[in-house]
Parts: sequence; C-alpha cells; structure tokens
Amino acid sequence: MTGSIDADVARRALAALPDGTSHGDKSRPEHVYLPPSHVRALAPDSMLVTGMRGAGKTFWWGALQDENVLRLVGRQAGPSRLSEETEVLTGFGVKPALDDYPGKDVLARLMHEGVAPRLIWRTVQAWRLAEKAEGHPLRTRTSWKDRTTFVNRDPEAIERLFQERDAALDRKGVHLLILFDALDRCADEWKDMYRAIRGLLQTALDMRSYRRLRVKVFLRSDQVAETEIADFPDASKVLSSAVELNWPRRELYGLLWHYLANGKEGQDFRHFFGGGDWPGASIGGRDVFAVPREMIANDHHQREKFHALAGKWMGRGPKRGFPYTWIPNHLGDTGGRVSPRSFLAALRTAADDTGSRNPECVTALHYDGIKSGVQEASKIRVREIREDYPWMDRVLRPLEGLVVPCRFDEIAERWSGVLEQLTTAVGQEDVKLPPAHIDDGPDGVRRDLETLGVFLRLRDGRVNVPDVFRVGYGIGRRGGVKPVR
Repeated sequence: MTGSIDADVARRALAALPDGTSHGDKSRPEHVYLPPSHVRALAPDSMLVTGMRGAGKTFWWGALQDENVLRLVGRQAGPSRLSEETEVLTGFGVKPALDDYPGKDVLARLMHEGVAPRLIWRTVQAWRLAEKAEGHPLRTRTSWKDRTTFVNRDPEAIERLFQERDAALDRKGVHLLILFDALDRCADEWKDMYRAIRGLLQTALDMRSYRRLRVKVFLRSDQVAETEIADFPDASKVLSSAVELNWPRRELYGLLWHYLANGKEGQDFRHFFGGGDWPGASIGGRDVFAVPREMIANDHHQREKFHALAGKWMGRGPKRGFPYTWIPNHLGDTGGRVSPRSFLAALRTAADDTGSRNPECVTALHYDGIKSGVQEASKIRVREIREDYPWMDRVLRPLEGLVVPCRFDEIAERWSGVLEQLTTAVGQEDVKLPPAHIDDGPDGVRRDLETLGVFLRLRDGRVNVPDVFRVGYGIGRRGGVKPVR
C-alpha cells in the first residue's frame, strides 16, 4: 500500500540531504546504504576494489572501521559475506596515522633507500598484527626503517606471527581485514605510485595462503594499469578478484530513498514509497531501515515515485525529457558513471531553488530547479576530479567558451603552450601525478582524458564533453544545460 506526501514536506527533506557521502569521524549508521552491487566488494575474498572518484572507496574504507556500521553491513550482506564480527585494521589511508602506517614522505624515503615496496607493506601488516602479540620483538622497533629491517632479517618470526594470528582467528571463525586506500597519495610520480601498488598487490596475494587474514585494496580505476602493476607471478589472481563500485540509476535512487526513509519524516516517506516490508535494525541507539530490494529492482515503481516528487517532464511537455532519466544522464561521465555526491547535490540544490523561485509548485521539485541543481552538481564534480588530478584545470580552463562536439585540432590549438608549461611544472603542488601520457603531447593527454571519462571521441573524430564537466568549465553545447559562468 502506498500513499502521498505533501510537496512542502518532501521539498524540505530533499533540501536537507547530506552534502557528502564520505564517512566522517561521527558514526551515522542511518547514512549507510549498501547497494546490492557493493556487497561482493566488501566480501573478505575480494582483494581489489576499484571505482571512479566518489564511487565509495574511501567511504567504505572509513565506514568499515566503525563498529556500528560494520554491524549494520554484516546484517545486510547476508551469509558467507562480511560478518559483523569481522576484525578491521588499516594499512594506509587518507588520514595520517604514523603509529599505524607510514605516511607519503616516509614511504618515499624508504623506497629511495632501496627498500622494496612489498617489504614495506608486509612490515605494515606485521606491525598491525603484532599489536595483540604481547612481547613481540617487532613492537620494540620505534621507526619504520628499523621495522622493515627487522622483517627483512627475521622472516621466520614474521611468518610465525601471521600463522598464529590466522589460527586464532580461525578458532573464532572470523576474518581480519587490513584496508588500504588513497594510494594516489603515497607518491608524487606515476612510476613510484605504480611500484607501491605493485608491492601491495603482491602482499594481498600472499595473504590468500591464510584462512582468515585478508588484505583489501581500494584503487581508482585509472590506477589499475596492468602493464605497470601486474608483472609478478599469479598477478591475474588478484586482478580477477577485482570488483568495481558502480552506481547504476536504480542504485542512485535507492540511495535517495534510503536517506529519505531514515530522515526526520522517514515514516511518511516509507508509507509513500511502499514497496513491501522495510527491514529495520537497531544500530547505535536508533532504528535504521533498509530499502526493500524488490523496490530497487522495480524501475517502473522508482520512476513513478520520483515523478510524484519532481513532475513528469523537464519542461511543459515530454519533448524536454523526463526527470527520472534526465538527471542521471546529465550527471554521468562518458561511461555513464555518476558520482553519488553530485546526484544528491543536484537534488538538494533543486529543492532549494524550487522553494525560492517556484514555491507554488505542486510538486517538491520544479524542472527549472532541477536544471539549477545539475549546474551546482557540475561544480562539485569538477572539484572532485580536480582534487584527484590537480592538473585538470590547466588543460580544461583554456577550453572555456568552446562549443562541443568540436574537432580535436580546435582543442589542441587552445593547448598551444599549455602542455609545455605543464611539463615544466611537473613536481609542483598542482602538477603532481601529471597526465600519464603527457610525453606523447596533445594526443597523449586526449587519451588520458578519454580514460578518465572527460572526453568522448565520436565516430567522425570530433570530441564531446559530458555535461557534468562541460557545464562546470564553461564549455558550451547547442541545446544543452547552460555553462556556469
């Protein structure tokens, strides 16, 4: 049985959507949505998890360290998956934690001094495992240099440590995961980053010889360059276990329903959505409701419910498109991938804009508000990709005012002098990890932008740029969403 919901109530709820999806220091189990497609990524045996910026890699790295979140995910993941009793440690991440793992500068110094990356990561793993091994000699070493020296000189003691911890975990029937994320922050040059990733994947493979010990590595999709990171025996076993964090349209709306169903007016929204029973669990002192799987799988039902909130059309008639499909289509990169953060931002801004400019609208969202939401989401997506690739501004800012699709030579002309400056500036704060193929000139940078989903080469050779990047960089397209000026 489904019901209706007041437009003003829904608008306020949409305007209150969180401004980010990253798991912060404060535990918020009600903000944890587990897409069915992510369940396999969190399973202990999935050694490698990949995804675009904003897909959820750092979110899960942080969330799995939270006992309440782990309990919630363990219950939703089902048998033979992640258990709420799983022990979780960190081996590298976005937050500096020198007592747990070396930072970028320490890693760089160790590699510069000739310490093999595999040995560095094995030392990190041994160090974390030795925390419960009272009196273990490794714990008396006070620097990462001394610790790697010990691990190198006494491999038998380290192997025994791993075996004993594995046996103890097996008796309890639980897994222990050591999580690694933000590997782009472990080096300033591609060759050093690839060396570090290669060594880490070797240790992930080594861990598979144990029953309960596992390494889980979160990598950006562009970091998985097989020719650079997979040239060691049985590397295919690691790569074949890789799971990509995707957000197809049904999961984006599933995320939206999750936030609304667990918000201030959650009971009203659960009645409005219908879709059967909403499984609930008491976590951290409050009830958290999971979106029924059959509701997520029912595309027609999701479309119907969203159009009840946003109206049926993106204008005065169907020729302008339909909000349910229009929003994801205009937020996707060239591969159709959408960042959950930009999706939520578009809806949040659309609600604010509708309340300001069209408060009399009979639905929670007006189509003009949705267009404004996409403009704001584009700015957020631009900030996201700029954080991961600081050089992006240098190659896309010169394209402001260009109208796409266009011939590539028009772009190359605007890059005249830009790429030379970029090459000269390599190593500076905004040009660390420069375009991987910058040495190949404009064609090389074009290939890098195509890999990142920013450029799309059409059959006639012209270049197109998706709205989510085009709008934020002031690039035009006839009939498209207006660029941000």
